[in-house]
Amino acid sequence: MKTYILHTFLIFSILSCFSQTKAELQKQQKQLRKEMQQINKLLFNEEKKEKNALEELNYINKKISVRNNLITAMNAESKLLQKEVVKSEKETQILEKKLTNLKENYASMIYKSYISKSQQSRLMFVLSSDNFYQAYKRIAYMKQYAAFRKKQGNDIITQTKIATTLKDSLLIIKKEKDLLVTNKEKEKEEIEEDQKEKKLLILKIKQKESSYKRQLQKKVKEERKITAKIDKIIREEIARANRKKNKNSTNRKTFILSPEAKALASSFERNKGKLPWPIKEGIIARRFGPQRHPLYSGITINGTGLHFATSKESIASSIFNGTILNILVNSEGVKNVLVQHGNFISSYNNLETIYVTKGQKITTGQALGKIFTDKVSGKTTLIFVLYKNTTKLNPASWILKR
Repeated sequence: MKTYILHTFLIFSILSCFSQTKAELQKQQKQLRKEMQQINKLLFNEEKKEKNALEELNYINKKISVRNNLITAMNAESKLLQKEVVKSEKETQILEKKLTNLKENYASMIYKSYISKSQQSRLMFVLSSDNFYQAYKRIAYMKQYAAFRKKQGNDIITQTKIATTLKDSLLIIKKEKDLLVTNKEKEKEEIEEDQKEKKLLILKIKQKESSYKRQLQKKVKEERKITAKIDKIIREEIARANRKKNKNSTNRKTFILSPEAKALASSFERNKGKLPWPIKEGIIARRFGPQRHPLYSGITINGTGLHFATSKESIASSIFNGTILNILVNSEGVKNVLVQHGNFISSYNNLETIYVTKGQKITTGQALGKIFTDKVSGKTTLIFVLYKNTTKLNPASWILKR
């Protein structure tokens, strides 16, 4: 019984460790599939008055990238499954060999017992002893032999159960591996379709290359202007806040913090990597930092923060406790909310409606405003930027991984 428990424990320990790693990979795949669904929903299903092939190319690249990540995760799980199959097959062979030997030994014991099975033979075996001590030893031997035979029988039952358990587990793993291969092939087919669509888009773009280049350069220029304007306002807000604490202050780069503000900033910093997303549901459509354009090598897009693609009517929420530092409105009426968290500032740009006022104290997750939906493209995008004083940070390092 102890042997059975030990072997069963070892089998399930191996499977448990394997399952933990497999569970992590499956969780990653689940998240990537969810992201793919959101890409299709948010970036390709909206009705548009006018399609921009250059914009569609960025999104098709995003789709291909996510699918490749999904295949990478599947390959990792497939390798893990294969290792487990090999390990389980070796363990099965060892158990079956052990079981065969046990059965052979048991059969030999049964045969020998059959040959000398009569009570008379056993009695004669005892009575033919030379002395009492030898008779005692012979009786003890017969008892031990009977007990050993019983143990061998129990061992066969135990090892059979262990072998059956391992074979069942192996069968499950092989089925999972087959399903994974099927799913991987489907994803590869989808990538081939995406690549065909990408080629058609590139041909379409090349037909209007000069027009698209002008549009792109104009957009990059506008983004730089908006960024410079926001940076200037942040410096002005820092200078204004500092003058309230010290009227002779000329510091425009770093906040002079009160003990309360220092505590808030410290709490904000401790939550790095655990801050909530500023949207309830969506995907990151553009990352932080300089990014070369996928088609035009001479054009670099500088991502000042993260561009979140989300659904129509979505709300932007504060990522942490703080105070509304300022509310900016551009010439088209699109708004930007700046929230101060000690010496950190979170910026929520591209809002249509605002739910807060300047100077208002807010809490984590509080709604700031409804995100603007472009009437032409049909896209709903939040531009989220994070600062420490005047230095831009990569928001992806601060918010939760999804």
